[in-house]
Amino acid sequence: MIWIKAKRILKAGFINFWRNGWVSLATVLIMVITLFTIGSLIFSRAILGSMVAQIQDKVDISVYFKTDSQKQDILALKDEISKLGEVKNVEYVSAEQALENFKERHKENAMITQSLEELNANPLGATLNIKTKEPSQYEAVAKFLNAESQAPTGSIIDKINYLQNKKIIDRLTKIIDSAKNLGSILSIILVIISIIVTFNTIRLTIYISREEIGVMRLVGASSRFVSGPFIVEGIMYGVISSIITMVLFYPLTTWLGPMTENFFSGVNLFKYYISNFGQIFLLLLFIGATLGALSSFIAVRRYLKV
Repeated sequence: MIWIKAKRILKAGFINFWRNGWVSLATVLIMVITLFTIGSLIFSRAILGSMVAQIQDKVDISVYFKTDSQKQDILALKDEISKLGEVKNVEYVSAEQALENFKERHKENAMITQSLEELNANPLGATLNIKTKEPSQYEAVAKFLNAESQAPTGSIIDKINYLQNKKIIDRLTKIIDSAKNLGSILSIILVIISIIVTFNTIRLTIYISREEIGVMRLVGASSRFVSGPFIVEGIMYGVISSIITMVLFYPLTTWLGPMTENFFSGVNLFKYYISNFGQIFLLLLFIGATLGALSSFIAVRRYLKV
């Protein structure tokens, strides 16, 4: 008996959807725009996340040592730093390697090259490049290093470049947070628009079917049986919209994939789309079906109370 009722509700929902073709099409298009925006937000966050990871990988704390510092003292400090829970890894760069790296970076500058050749000694000291597990942990490591540099017995540390890198990290975080907030606000606005459009579509469908609803009430149909087809219709809007949205993303990501890979250094939107197809589709399907069902439920409840 339950299966027969469910079958009738599903059938009635499908009939309502196709009977109101143009109205259903308009609703689906609005919902496609909403889901497309939400999907675009997912892709943009993937790009932002990759950019952050790349920049975080390049950002570190560099500790510069005095030229007369002994290697064993530097390596001893390196071991202490490595034991800190915030530290991911510590790279030791000898004074000789630091000089070679400096020459390589400024090989096009004839004046700097000539000045280095005239020096009888290496003007650079050894360096430690420190990376933490999270950007927020650099401050704790910097405090540890500052305490070491201000030791009363004297310190081998010449300079720490934390403050310069802190400005870069803070600025990057603000830009990313602003982009995420803008995308979230836009998605919320479109979700509200979709709910309103779907709500009005279901209201119109209910009005068109008012005589059928009246007959069903006269013969004793329950409110659940009367409202079921309209909720099914709303869910259909969401399901079809999510499928169309995923289809639209295929040619778009195919076109943008190579461009994003070149511009963002390794983030290929098409590869991301393919590798995360299931998760993205299920998410959009859930959002679309929920929007449709919620809008229909609100419209039906409001009608039945009249």
